Amino acid sequence: MNRITERFNRLASAGQKGFIVYITAGDPGLETTRELALAFDRAEVDVLELGVPFSDPLADGTVNQLAAQRALEAGTTPAQVLATVAAIRRTATLPIVLYVYFNLIHRFGVERFVREAAAAGVDGLLVLDLPPEEAEAYEPVMRAAGLCPIYLVAPTTPEARLARIVSHGRGFVYYVSREGVTGMQTSVSQTIAPMTALIRKHTALPIAVGFGISNPEQAREVARHADAIVVGSAVVSRMARHARDATLVPEVVTLVEGLARAVKQP
Repeated sequence: MNRITERFNRLASAGQKGFIVYITAGDPGLETTRELALAFDRAEVDVLELGVPFSDPLADGTVNQLAAQRALEAGTTPAQVLATVAAIRRTATLPIVLYVYFNLIHRFGVERFVREAAAAGVDGLLVLDLPPEEAEAYEPVMRAAGLCPIYLVAPTTPEARLARIVSHGRGFVYYVSREGVTGMQTSVSQTIAPMTALIRKHTALPIAVGFGISNPEQAREVARHADAIVVGSAVVSRMARHARDATLVPEVVTLVEGLARAVKQP
């Protein structure tokens, strides 16, 4: 069984919500990425989203754009990200999803990228700019490799298209709770309750809610409606603040542990 599916089954059996953390691979370096992944595995993170740095991250706000820029300046490549996943997988068991733009997969070669991702220990791909209507060549390769294709639903997605999108997904559905790009917000979106209810009309897949969740209070509030929450920019911002410090990993883990407690002990 795919590790994402297994983890959400375990969470459902325990009556718990999931906690997903996003970081950009290679920010500030790939060894830090590996160290953080191992620390997250011990800190009740249920899924790690690793951003594959790209020069034009159109779905990302300033915090994550700058993280991608730092990772690219450090020389991070898709092949190196996969090698880092393989290094993480030697010790860690947490599911890993690559957050990636299709240009990188296309340049690498779709079949080769998916095959090498699976061999490295990746469990799913969240391809930001690949809608299911254009995924005819991608989805069969993903199924053959045992990877979960994860798709996005937005507040503006019409119900008919929402039903089509979730029918293509595996692992979980990612609900983008705000229009626009990633980034920290002072309050949670009012679309979460009605949209998660609408998504559940069309799929039994777990629903993960992201974009804008920044602190334990927001995480606790969103977890009332979602099966999992995703925190990215708040973690990446903490990383940027301590990028040159020996305390980077413990500082980030402290933040993550507080968010995990809020999700799992509401």
